Amino acid sequence: KKQQDSMNSRLKLVMKSGKAMLGYKASVKALRKGKAKMVLVASNCPHLRKSEVEYLAMLAKTQVHHYAGDNTAMGTACGKFFNCSVLSITDAGDSDILTSGTKE
Repeated sequence: KKQQDSMNSRLKLVMKSGKAMLGYKASVKALRKGKAKMVLVASNCPHLRKSEVEYLAMLAKTQVHHYAGDNTAMGTACGKFFNCSVLSITDAGDSDILTSGTKE
């Protein structure tokens, strides 16, 4: 619970000060172009999408974080009023989300 709260606060800081792409299509584009520095995948993301994102992240040498909450919680953590199952971070801004031990 505490780790998820810290992850949510880091995610809010990224949305405020950095750059992130919400959604599967935008995240795949960012991974293919090599712009994504980290990818977050919600716990209830479909298995096929999750494995495709993990494969593209492996090719791009990008870290993947499996978000503990579902897509509704991830969308809320981003400050959006819609669901989001995949999110890619291109610029962390003031957040330490890329350097902190967020791998599970």
